[in-house]
Amino acid sequence: MAPATAQGCNQLIREGAILVQNAEDVMETIRPFHLRPLAQKSLDYDGPAAASDASESERRAIIDLLSPTPTPVDEVLRQSGLAPTIVQTILLELELGGRLERHAGGRVSLVG
Repeated sequence: MAPATAQGCNQLIREGAILVQNAEDVMETIRPFHLRPLAQKSLDYDGPAAASDASESERRAIIDLLSPTPTPVDEVLRQSGLAPTIVQTILLELELGGRLERHAGGRVSLVG
């Protein structure tokens, strides 16, 4: 029986984790992806196309829904009424800008 300290590592191995020791290991792992054909997009979808960039009013709406207290992303989506792609784009922009912190359980909060 493995020690309790190895339980997390063992779970990762069971789930198919890959050992990465250097950049070449990463390249070896992702190399097969460029050989795969891209999936065809479904032509049956009649919904509106999501914009790839968020407007300033959408950014402000998301920021207004956030606080230093962690909030579930699903709640931000529900309260904003915006498309999930827009919300995720704004959250990513905030995170990359150092203004958003991600927490366990799909929660996010504003930094300081």
